[in-house]
Amino acid sequence: MITAPQLRAARSLLGIDQRRLAELSGLSVPTIQRMEASGSIIRGNVDSLMKLIAALEVAGIELIGEGAASQGGGRGVRLKTGFDPVRASDAGDAEPGGTLP
Repeated sequence: MITAPQLRAARSLLGIDQRRLAELSGLSVPTIQRMEASGSIIRGNVDSLMKLIAALEVAGIELIGEGAASQGGGRGVRLKTGFDPVRASDAGDAEPGGTLP
């Protein structure tokens, strides 16, 4: 399961907007908007949720479920080891080597 705050945090960590997440996941922008506007646990079509989670994982996000190993012991997101957020977001103003100006 994924919560709306996890989704917003994951997108923020990646540095992508809703349009880019829609492209990555094969979902529509309105679907992403509805998911992010959910109060807590995202409810929806199982296929859409699976596409969303798969796209986030491919992009470098590891979702942390309730009770999973984490420093805080709660829900959250973290970047996978070796992930380059600049490359994933296609940031045109990034310097070589993955650092932002």
